Amino acid sequence: MAIKTVMVGLATCGISAGGEKVFEAFQKELQEGADFLLRETGCVGMCYREVLVSISNGNQESYLYGEVTPDRVKRIVAEHIQNDTPIDEWLVSGVDREVGFFDKQVRIVLRNCGVIDPSSLEEYLQSGGYKAVEKVVKEMTPEQVIKEVQISGLRGRGGGGFPTGKKWELTRASVSEKKYIICNADEGDPGAFMDRSVLEGDPHSVLEGMMIAGFAIGADEAYIYCRAEYPKAVARLRLAISQAKKQGLLGANIFGSSFNFDIKVKEGAGAFVCGEETALIASIEGRRGMPRFRPPFPAQQGLWGKPTNINNVETFANIPWIILNGGSAYAAYGTDDSKGTKVFAMAGKVKRTGLVEVPMGMSINDIIFKICGGIVNDKKFKAVQMGGPSGGCIPASLGETLIDYQQINKTGAIMGSGGMVVMDETTCMVDVAKFFLAFTQAESCGKCTFCRIGTKRMLEILERITEDKGKEEDLVTLDQLGEQIKIASLCGLGQTAPNPVLSTLRYFRDEYEAHIRQKKCPAHVCSPLLTYTIDQEKCNGCMLCPRSCPTDAIIGEKKQPHKILQELCIQCGKCFTVCNQDAVIKD
Repeated sequence: MAIKTVMVGLATCGISAGGEKVFEAFQKELQEGADFLLRETGCVGMCYREVLVSISNGNQESYLYGEVTPDRVKRIVAEHIQNDTPIDEWLVSGVDREVGFFDKQVRIVLRNCGVIDPSSLEEYLQSGGYKAVEKVVKEMTPEQVIKEVQISGLRGRGGGGFPTGKKWELTRASVSEKKYIICNADEGDPGAFMDRSVLEGDPHSVLEGMMIAGFAIGADEAYIYCRAEYPKAVARLRLAISQAKKQGLLGANIFGSSFNFDIKVKEGAGAFVCGEETALIASIEGRRGMPRFRPPFPAQQGLWGKPTNINNVETFANIPWIILNGGSAYAAYGTDDSKGTKVFAMAGKVKRTGLVEVPMGMSINDIIFKICGGIVNDKKFKAVQMGGPSGGCIPASLGETLIDYQQINKTGAIMGSGGMVVMDETTCMVDVAKFFLAFTQAESCGKCTFCRIGTKRMLEILERITEDKGKEEDLVTLDQLGEQIKIASLCGLGQTAPNPVLSTLRYFRDEYEAHIRQKKCPAHVCSPLLTYTIDQEKCNGCMLCPRSCPTDAIIGEKKQPHKILQELCIQCGKCFTVCNQDAVIKD
């Protein structure tokens, strides 16, 4: 009987769900005599089923268990590992078992995530790792590499969507004795965790992509700028770099060629603005992370004044696959405008949260309903926020919009780095706009007036509207301020900061008007705009609500219908929460 391999998901999502204790439980079984190989792996994408454990039988059969706890380990070992009897009720996937979550996905960036042990260089090599950079240095010229990337149609996955091959060509054309590669791993969008998962699950693929880029533009040194809030990703990057150097894959004369390349990790302090490339460069140089005017662009004058190519984690992770399979194979996926695949972090009110990688050209509805199972509790899909705080809210009525840079831009949102926050009918869009604007306002570096002051004025207006103090002229002011900030801000972050407000004004203006004119929040979220009353027919006088009321606003005798004194009610909602008779009405 072939020895079985057990892999425990120990990315951040798996660890948060208790993966380390599950791993320890398997280690204990090993010590007690069970016979199997134990490995760790990264995120397979199904964060909603963590802790995930896969068991390979060694004969191409693989089974995936979900929501594994330490208590379940002993039975898995006894029945599956020792007696070849998978435990069907705990399985997520396995032989002859369909899993809709993966059916429509195309995994290029995530090809090794949840499949190999990210701490093992040997497993990366066995999966074809470093074959692409070997091919590049032995068989290709820099121009051929750039041409192949151009054929692929790959666009930068960090948010801007600039053609990667063109960017490499521009940096190569810059004349200098020294050039740099930078990997932007400063993922800061709320709800986004694509890059973190790739770094935690397949760090060598990012290193390999950076090496190929370095060969193409003529760079021999690189930095990965990773936020310090990603300790697992930083640790795995440092380990991967150390392994690659020890193996001779990084350093001098790579694969016996004249190509030299070294990579260092720079930990960022978590400032959102450092996702902007000129601010990121300033931070690496030891200066305050603030953007500067362009041109010159980093391709001409970047890190320490030298030509520098910057791409993000997902962009680099695509490169080895493109080199090995050809740019045309990559371009076979997607639309005329947007080629290849895109990784999205699914968050919010969707049933299957986690990571998905889909071919460009798939509709938003297909991602939300066919891959991610639809909306939690089968509520009505209302909108999806794409592109993080720089993006916009796309309403459900535009759910057939294709994943394509141009198509998404037409909605007023942006592709961004790939965060999708799904919202249902209980979401207040004014409150959502306030949340994202509060984020960008707090993260503004303050260098330019339009971003620093303009977003602050917009936020003050949104706060007024949600606090029952909105004015009729507020909507016009929001529109005007938003457009002026977009035009006049210094960097991309300021220029896109008003997007959540402008997109919700465009698609959900009736909600703004209800807040201002009717003094109502249709989604029943904004507390100052809510009114609580008690249904006299349903109330049985149980006394739960008056006991919970902090202002003694509820009156009535025991076993008699109660009443709320509106002049004393502070709309805290505690009566609504404690009532088990559905007698408290929120309007």
